[in-house]
Amino acid sequence: MAAHKGFTLWFTGLSGAGKSTLARMMEERLRAMGCRVELLDGDVVRTHLSKGLGFSKEDRDENIRRIGFVCELLSRNGVIAIAAAISPYRSIRNEVRARIGNFVEVHMDCPLDTLVERDVKGLYKKALAGEIKQFTGVSDPYEPPLHPEVRVNSAGEPPEKSLEHIWNALLRLGLLSPGESVAGTAAGLGALGS
Repeated sequence: MAAHKGFTLWFTGLSGAGKSTLARMMEERLRAMGCRVELLDGDVVRTHLSKGLGFSKEDRDENIRRIGFVCELLSRNGVIAIAAAISPYRSIRNEVRARIGNFVEVHMDCPLDTLVERDVKGLYKKALAGEIKQFTGVSDPYEPPLHPEVRVNSAGEPPEKSLEHIWNALLRLGLLSPGESVAGTAAGLGALGS
């Protein structure tokens, strides 16, 4: 098993920007190297850890605090925590960052018109028609990170290329070793909520 210090990889961005896709790709790649890794996907967390919370600013902040608390525990214990959540408010992301030593923020940057085009669930269409209230990016604010460790243009590049950008940032930050091979047995604890 590869020995790594724990860290948190935090994917933020609007709904449909590709957070879950890239988070799963990263999880698979790290597991293939034998890393201990946990993925906290925003949708899964809302059905388990944050059940009962709504979409007011206070509830959204509480949801992010809960995800951050779990990431902090995992990271502190040598696990790589991957969070994929819209996390629309900068102040709460910064609060979580301040609590976690090794925190890597990945901004999934994708223009609204592209997200509306991609809208497989039809959520943007409903939000733009006023059928969904408090929808981030339409009727509720999204505050993009000012200085994320990685900014991914998910409208302009394939996920594999984005994954390489993130991987290279982790190498640059000293959170992964340059000579790592994709070998070893998976030693993760299983996805949260599965």
